[in-house]
Amino acid sequence: MLNKELKFYASQHKKWLKKYPGQFVLIKNDELVGAFATHDEAFLEGVRLYGNAAFLIRQVEESEKEEVFIPALALNLIHADTAHTFHGSGKNS
Repeated sequence: MLNKELKFYASQHKKWLKKYPGQFVLIKNDELVGAFATHDEAFLEGVRLYGNAAFLIRQVEESEKEEVFIPALALNLIHADTAHTFHGSGKNS
């Protein structure tokens, strides 16, 4: 999920760091939809354009912290099942 968007972000990161430092970029597939001053602005535009389909929002910063944001979860269209929360490294532990 979002592999194309993450690769596109990585390929453009240095350029965007100069052009959009500290801003939040909205990415769908391999297209920069826009750069926004706040996460909320980027999120609202993403929801307006794509509804609950996946899109990527990343803050353009020097450090590369990865954060996953699921619009349908944020909008309470789906709910996390905390009774089945996974704990571990993601490998067969």
